[in-house]
Amino acid sequence: MAFFNLLNRVEYACVCGLLNPLTKLYFCRHCAKLRCGFCVCHEVDSNFCSNCLENIPSSETKIRKNRCNTCFNCPSCQHTLSVRATNTTVPLTAAAGDSKEGSPVASAAEDSSKAKPDAAKATPGAKQVTKKMYYLACLTCRWNSHDIGLPDQTVPSGQWPEPEYPNATRFALLLEHYQSVVLHDKQERQELWRRKTLKKSQFPSLTDRTGLTVSMMRRQMGWTEGKVQLKTTPTPINPSVASDEVDELPDELFNSEVNLKTITTLTQRLAQPAKQSASVNQLYPQHNLLSIKRSLRCRQCDHNVIKSEYNPTSIKYRIALFASYHVPDVRLVRGPDATDGSLILRITNPTINEMTITIMELPTAEEERLMIQELKASTATAAETAGTSAVGAALNPAFTRVSTLLEEPRMIDRTVNAILKLPDSSFTINQRDDSAEFDEVVQGRQDEPKFIVWRKANHVAIRLGVQTKPALPADEDVVVGFTLQYTYVNTVAEKSLASSGPTSMAGPDREQKWQALTTRIYVNLGKLQQVSAE
Repeated sequence: MAFFNLLNRVEYACVCGLLNPLTKLYFCRHCAKLRCGFCVCHEVDSNFCSNCLENIPSSETKIRKNRCNTCFNCPSCQHTLSVRATNTTVPLTAAAGDSKEGSPVASAAEDSSKAKPDAAKATPGAKQVTKKMYYLACLTCRWNSHDIGLPDQTVPSGQWPEPEYPNATRFALLLEHYQSVVLHDKQERQELWRRKTLKKSQFPSLTDRTGLTVSMMRRQMGWTEGKVQLKTTPTPINPSVASDEVDELPDELFNSEVNLKTITTLTQRLAQPAKQSASVNQLYPQHNLLSIKRSLRCRQCDHNVIKSEYNPTSIKYRIALFASYHVPDVRLVRGPDATDGSLILRITNPTINEMTITIMELPTAEEERLMIQELKASTATAAETAGTSAVGAALNPAFTRVSTLLEEPRMIDRTVNAILKLPDSSFTINQRDDSAEFDEVVQGRQDEPKFIVWRKANHVAIRLGVQTKPALPADEDVVVGFTLQYTYVNTVAEKSLASSGPTSMAGPDREQKWQALTTRIYVNLGKLQQVSAE
């Protein structure tokens, strides 16, 4: 459990220069590089309610304002409300009116019962029937809709009354105004792009299929265009004017005793930003916010890194390229102490192929700058190639690749203040075998290098010496770093070779799917331990 609570002890360096634990990184098998959350593009696949698991289209999500129509949240504790049933005694006329919905007799009986409620209650000879009614209740804080006087509904999925907000009209006018402004700006950009687009030829053919023939004939005859797009103008709106006149606070606010049980908390007010009631008697249930299923796409090659199932009830992934499935997992088993100035690292092979591990020194500052320059040059070349292609030039410039979308590479902001004694040779880690944990076969003893402490299945523990730099402050953490080189089987290359034919799987092409990848790892060993002199 120490590894899950202290994730920042061992951090991996992304291509952009940010440090993250292995559990927060992704691996693009097309680029064969690590990607962090800033190096991938986040896309929303579907919207759904986490309570009723209803899948809602994106167009309907905007209409519903990103909320579910049937599920509500408790205004007191923000948990999901449950629909509870209760038996209520009502007059026979009201029951008959509910059973015959839509008939004029039923509506007249309902109007009469609403107009004269006291007379119906006072009639001693009126028959009473039991009817099932539904209300909202919270099973966590015991709040229910009876506390604020919400009427019960006859069906579980009834339309619960919505509160009226004082500034609802003003917000509707503001929304309409800004929508017209956005539409006006969009039309101006399209018109500017149409004017700047170069024509293919000065004398276009009249036999093409673009409708140009009909357009020129209408112009020669003096007719107007068939489809003229009218330019929209922003709808005017009265601006808000600040005023110095503020209403005075009532005297009862200073004289009356304060009961904290009747005053809403800050969390309850922020959950209802439209009204922000000060009393708990004015808190109404809020519709549940919708959840999303998103996919992650590599910004450099546009291939999916994470792709989930479309069904809201499924938690599986179609594509799950987490870094913990492809990159060796390094964990700190034991740090250096006063008696032994060495640390023990455990390296795990998560793949189904053997890995050859080589531990090397970190690149210097000059070498790191050269790596960043090469990465920027390769990114600019790829963006220029995509922008000057025939397909990219024919499309809207908004759909072409923009190099600014890629994360800017930077120097790693981590200072190494200890020297690590690296091993003098490489070593191999066995492939992952799930059935090996249940087998009782004892591995034969083999000649291992001195730095290997133990080996079990796809795990290897190594011992590395640590020497801190002189004059290191006692309140500063000891950080060591190294470059981990490992062999990786490129599954994309393997599939391409298999699809090209069986003859291409032999010879030098067979070795192309094996790649030697490197990643930089930084280990935080904690602060220096003060040794008391005896």
